[in-house]
Amino acid sequence: MAKQKFKITNWNVYNKALVNRGSLTFWLDESAIQAWYDEPKTSSRGRPQRYSELAISTVLMLKRVFRLTLRAVQGFIDFIFILMKLPLRCPDYSCVSRRAKSVSIPFKSPTRGEIAHRVIDSTGLKVFGEGEWKVKKHGQEKRCVWRKLHLAVDASTHEVICADLSLNNVTDAEAFPGLIHQTHRKIRVASADGAYDTRRCHDELRRKKIKALIPPRTRAGYWSAEYADRNQAVARQRLTGSNAYWNGTRLTTDVRWLKRQCIVSNSCLVGILRCGIMMLRLGRLWP
Repeated sequence: MAKQKFKITNWNVYNKALVNRGSLTFWLDESAIQAWYDEPKTSSRGRPQRYSELAISTVLMLKRVFRLTLRAVQGFIDFIFILMKLPLRCPDYSCVSRRAKSVSIPFKSPTRGEIAHRVIDSTGLKVFGEGEWKVKKHGQEKRCVWRKLHLAVDASTHEVICADLSLNNVTDAEAFPGLIHQTHRKIRVASADGAYDTRRCHDELRRKKIKALIPPRTRAGYWSAEYADRNQAVARQRLTGSNAYWNGTRLTTDVRWLKRQCIVSNSCLVGILRCGIMMLRLGRLWP
């Protein structure tokens, strides 16, 4: 499809909009000015901190937004304070570099408390990035290296609650208990596909008092009486001859949505970060 072209008729407004893109406005609240310097604590040993965590986080934010070095952002903020005629000083670049490791930035998570509906599924990730010397000398590997990404998502907010990265030989049922134990929030209902129709998964849900919405596998048999909900699903499957009961339900819709999000993340490992997942164990599982 050819790129669409639009004829610009309001050149005066268009030129002003382009000029305003370079305008810069800074405004400091009175409470921020008062909290710029940290209050000295006489009870603690050592030299008290001069600047508050608000000042350090502000410097780091401006450094990130304008893509400046620590020395450059120090001069930038000092010049802004001079123009605004404020009796403030920017923290020294060495102070910012030292305290950036320990500064705590508070943020409010949008979701807390009980999870009404939790969707669990997994997808495969192809590992790229062989070294140039290895590819030049020996060529590319013929066998692909895969990893498995297990996700647990809140169906209401689409927030990734838990995530786990494993080898490709780890089954979904084996990784299921780890996804349940990663959060201490109460869960009402957990949805998954037929790969999780195992005693291990159902026992874990019963131990946590979570209602299971897992379709039974084809030609599934009855279990003991303590698995009453699962036996009812098996009876419905035998009565209808298929798992058509689950098609069109909230379970199928949520699992398909989760798979679409996982497929988008398959193209590149950086796409996983868009889901809010920090793969801290990726270095251990890298080939």
